Amino acid sequence: MRIRIVALTAIAALSLGAAACTEAEQDQAQADANAAADEAGNVAAQAGEVIEAGAMKAAQATEEAAGKAANKLEENQAEAAAEGRPGAVNPATDERVPAPAN
Repeated sequence: MRIRIVALTAIAALSLGAAACTEAEQDQAQADANAAADEAGNVAAQAGEVIEAGAMKAAQATEEAAGKAANKLEENQAEAAAEGRPGAVNPATDERVPAPAN
């Protein structure tokens, strides 16, 4: 009987030790998962900044191209209005060159 009690006590101690080890491993796994989640969040935020910066550059390039196109169109209209071409609009006055009367 005494051997059984000692054996059961030993088994109980080993079980508690195993459970404690498992708990520590679970705690470490949870800490690792939390750290990975934090890192994933940081990477996602950084990716968002990179995407936003790229979008900003694209918008600036589009704005620049649109400005150049508007300048060219304005030059063409100023030249056409100065030549008296019907339908042209003088950019300085916003007045349209009238069509000739028949």
